[in-house]
Amino acid sequence: MFFMGTYTPKLDEKGRLFLPAKFRDRLAEGLVVTQGQEKCLVVWPEDVFLQEAARAQATPMTSRGARDYARVLFAGAEEGTPDKQGRISIAPPLREYAALQRDVVVIGVMDRIEIWDPARWQEYSTAAQEKFAELDEEPGTA
Repeated sequence: MFFMGTYTPKLDEKGRLFLPAKFRDRLAEGLVVTQGQEKCLVVWPEDVFLQEAARAQATPMTSRGARDYARVLFAGAEEGTPDKQGRISIAPPLREYAALQRDVVVIGVMDRIEIWDPARWQEYSTAAQEKFAELDEEPGTA
C-alpha cells in the first residue's frame, strides 16, 4: 500500500495529530516520527523505518554524510502507535523543528507520510511543481 494524497488536519492543544483515516491501518502496528529534509517531519511505518535504519547501518561510518544522516535520522526519532481515535503525539522538539502550530499539511509519499507547516509546504510545493513542469527526460533517467 502506498501513502498518497494531501490532507489538512489540525494538531490539538497537546500536540496530537489526527491521522487521515486511510493511513491509520498501515500505522496501527507502530510508527516512527523523525526529522525530515526541508524542515518537515516524516512518519514511517515501523517496518519501513527498520529497513531505512538497516540501509543507514550498511553505509560505512567513515563517510561524513552517512554519520550525519544517521545522527539526524535517529536523534529526533520517536516511536509510537496511533491511539483509538487515530491520533499520534508529536513531541515538542519535533514540532519546533518543523515549525508546526495548529494547522498542518499531511502528505502521502509512497512508503511514508510527511507533516508540513502549511506555509513551508506551499513554498516547497510551488517550487517543486515548477521544476516538475520543466521535466523532459525519459522516465527513470533523472
